[in-house]
Amino acid sequence: MTPLAEQIRPQTLDEFIGQAHLVGDNGPLRAAIVEKHRFSFILWGPPGTGKTTLARIYARGLNGELFELSAVSAGKQDIKRIVEYETEAPKMLFLDEIHRFNKLQQDILLPYVETGEITLIGATTENPSFEIIAPLLSRLHVFSLYALSTEEMTEVIDRTGLAVTEEARRVLAEMGEGDARKIISLLEEARHLYETIDTNVLAHFVKSHQIQYDKEGDEHYNTISAFIKSMRASQPDAALYYLARMLEGGEDPKFIARRLVIFAGEDIGLAQSTALVVANETFRAVETVGLPEAQINLAHCTAYLAQANKDRSAYEAYFEALDDVKRFGNLAIPYQVRNAPTRLMKEMGYGEGYEKYTDESFLPADLQDRAYLTKRRK
Repeated sequence: MTPLAEQIRPQTLDEFIGQAHLVGDNGPLRAAIVEKHRFSFILWGPPGTGKTTLARIYARGLNGELFELSAVSAGKQDIKRIVEYETEAPKMLFLDEIHRFNKLQQDILLPYVETGEITLIGATTENPSFEIIAPLLSRLHVFSLYALSTEEMTEVIDRTGLAVTEEARRVLAEMGEGDARKIISLLEEARHLYETIDTNVLAHFVKSHQIQYDKEGDEHYNTISAFIKSMRASQPDAALYYLARMLEGGEDPKFIARRLVIFAGEDIGLAQSTALVVANETFRAVETVGLPEAQINLAHCTAYLAQANKDRSAYEAYFEALDDVKRFGNLAIPYQVRNAPTRLMKEMGYGEGYEKYTDESFLPADLQDRAYLTKRRK
């Protein structure tokens, strides 16, 4: 039997669900197909958002001959066979998971893309800026795809034509996390055993629902960024949400605890010095207690730091001083603040005239006008 995903796969842009910014009335991919504009590009986005389908629709729209390869298993000989293949139609290569090609393999593609001998359509879930070599990336247009909305996921479910109860539709649309492939695969399994798919049926197939969280990919960096920025904006609700998302996705709790220690010094600083104490004790608790109980400590610290007053003056002042160190090097330290452990040093004037309370600057002579921190604290 033809897999359900193939049975319902869109054949035209009008049947395609989602990515309106690319295939809507003013979308660049729609315009390219209408105008028969042939060019190489990358489709970058999470799983199940339509990358393969868009590649096929594009190739069909331009009357091209599409060759599909996976970078996981393909190699130099596969590329060579496509180049040597004789056809009058434009050759289009859909390379799934293009980020899995190493630098040498990507170099092989470069001349064929440059001359237009092959129109390359790459698909990746990883940031092309980090995974694609610069010479190749400069010759590709990058299109970002986004996870499907709950409404769009519901459209996908309806497209299957299967008998799914209203409650089951809602649950499926939410648990799919914008990944149409995940939902279609589940429905594929269920349709062979049940005439109607309800929440009881779903329970048989979904024993535990794990969120998508790649601890080494974009999702990792995006989530920790959202976590830090939520605390910086004094939004404890958002910060706790991203904390829960990281922990549920399997993030290392010590990684989170380290970020809390950094945040306490960088963003709260002098406004509430006890924040660093709380953050350090939280890190120690994570080491001592471990998960799952350490979730409580991390949540406590996150809420505390998010609601604390913020003051980045010490952080900013230090790096301004560091810039001067790098710029001017080892400027002479004023004599009155030099150490004078020997008689000779004292005779040379080391430590002479030092007064603990004075308006005189102890900075080197060339930096007497600097006020790294005091100008920020007035």
